[in-house]
Amino acid sequence: MTLIKSISGIRGTIGGCPGNALTPLDIVKFTSAYGNWLKKNSTGPYKVVTGRDARVSGSVVAAIVNNTLVSLGIDVVDLGLATTPTVEVAVTGLKASGGIILTASHNPAQWNALKLLNGRGEFLSAADGEEVLRIAAAEEFDYAEWNKLGTLTADSTWCDRHIKAVLELKYVDAELIRKAGFRIAVDAVNSVGGIAIPALLKALGVAEVIEVNCNPTGLFAHNPEPLPEHLGEISEVMKKTKADVGFVVDPDVDRLAIICEDGTMFGEEYTLTAVSDFILSNEKGTTVSNMSSSKALKDVTESHGCKYYNSAVGEVNVVEEMKRVNAVIGGEGNGGVIYPAIHYGRDALVGVALFLTHLAKSKLKCSELRKKYPDYFMAKKRMDLTGQIDMDRIAASLSLEFPGYELDRRDGIRIALPDGWLQVRKSNTEAIIRVYTEEKSREKADKLADRVINLIRLI
Repeated sequence: MTLIKSISGIRGTIGGCPGNALTPLDIVKFTSAYGNWLKKNSTGPYKVVTGRDARVSGSVVAAIVNNTLVSLGIDVVDLGLATTPTVEVAVTGLKASGGIILTASHNPAQWNALKLLNGRGEFLSAADGEEVLRIAAAEEFDYAEWNKLGTLTADSTWCDRHIKAVLELKYVDAELIRKAGFRIAVDAVNSVGGIAIPALLKALGVAEVIEVNCNPTGLFAHNPEPLPEHLGEISEVMKKTKADVGFVVDPDVDRLAIICEDGTMFGEEYTLTAVSDFILSNEKGTTVSNMSSSKALKDVTESHGCKYYNSAVGEVNVVEEMKRVNAVIGGEGNGGVIYPAIHYGRDALVGVALFLTHLAKSKLKCSELRKKYPDYFMAKKRMDLTGQIDMDRIAASLSLEFPGYELDRRDGIRIALPDGWLQVRKSNTEAIIRVYTEEKSREKADKLADRVINLIRLI
């Protein structure tokens, strides 16, 4: 059993003993900590929006979270089955004090989590997350008296409201999409994407939607992380049905993977690249992704005469950098598109609408559109740690191995190279070091990663 406490929320497996898994006692504890933090950092009356993905444990976790918040004197608006970006949109739409999303994202079905939002519908900052963890550890909880309890209200309208907000975006062209006559396959891994994505596509005027694993039972039909090795079923569906494009989302619908008409992968790293290319063709501005994302976004941004920036890994860090440089679009290479025109959060619904407008406007096949972008290949490897590791010594060795290249220490160690980059990061949750590299060929990326790993072993 596993329980992971971090600044971005509480994640764990369901069942087991308190403190070692996500049990009812742990859910009460960390919900209470969040609620007390919220009351200290906002003015009443207090309101929190909650929503959940389709995991089997979701209704149980939601009942505990909602009633714990009510016991703290906080009014709760429960969206029920809702995507992560829908909850984020609802927080600002309802002028709430914060939000809790009940989802373990791409983790398997036995996991669940509490993702914590502030009043802007954004994930908590590092400082705020640390304070929530401190309150939980100290059990500094203050519950409301009987006559000051909060209220619990159900509101199932926010999926439609979210879709309406997406359709109203300046560069989303539903009429152009309708005229294209697209046939689109969707794999929503039997979670809330099975509700939201087909509804969005129909609102956009898509001619035919082919649903794959769109029944929100929470019984995931395959590994829920939208990586190529998990997408064989929809790839075959694309070829059999002659669909124009396929969309795959993770259980909480903040990541988007795209499948070409021939069943090949558009590439998760290229979701943000393609959407950013479309936005920059309409509106010049800066872009941001994290340090572990493909160099393709930088190349495309600079091809439009614009400036690219990167940040440490983590959505909250990307958002912070986007605000600092006033980026018009940004996100993460895992298929996470962040478009500030609607909200500062990864949003697969936004990604779908902007990508389809881009595809319709290009008048290209999906595979032809992919060929417009530079090819990069990543190697993602790991080293088990048997003892302490000195990142300063690794940095010194990398400086000697790659003389003349600047070391970026904002997130582990990263070196930008002429045709790619390398990054070395210690895991926050496992006794491992991650070594990521990117190059113009898969062979070069693998060789670069092995070169770095061998160097570390000599330290």
